[in-house]
Amino acid sequence: MDLRLAAYAVCIEDERVLLAHAVKPDGEKTWTLPGGRVEHAEDPFDAVIREVTEETGLDAVVERLLGVDSRVIPAAERRLPGRPELHNVGIFYQVRITGGRLRPEPSGETAESAWTPIPEVARLGRSSLLDIGLALARSVPATGHVAPVPVGGLIRH
Repeated sequence: MDLRLAAYAVCIEDERVLLAHAVKPDGEKTWTLPGGRVEHAEDPFDAVIREVTEETGLDAVVERLLGVDSRVIPAAERRLPGRPELHNVGIFYQVRITGGRLRPEPSGETAESAWTPIPEVARLGRSSLLDIGLALARSVPATGHVAPVPVGGLIRH
């Protein structure tokens, strides 16, 4: 089994959420939250700030921890054939933008970033991480845990 530790930013302003249009290795694009892998010896708190800047060009500060999501993605549902199942542990933070300018990620892993009205999110092809982050932001559960988000239709792993 592969294990991935990642940190994600939930940034909501004026009923809009900051989204990143991620480009997968197979060329498919999926809307998701800014964020990604926590590097070796990196604190997830620092990782989420780094990821927001890398993917969007914006500067951010963490306001609070929203919660942690742990899910296993079966090998058959992974985009890369031949890979074992993936245990993804996502740490979600509420962040506030403090500056910078919106731009695509220089590496090309994020094609664009956009402020999107929350009601429009349901019509987007998106990662389940986006729905998890919005559920955490809406409910702010004391335990930091939300029910699993079903995958299918416009929602993917």
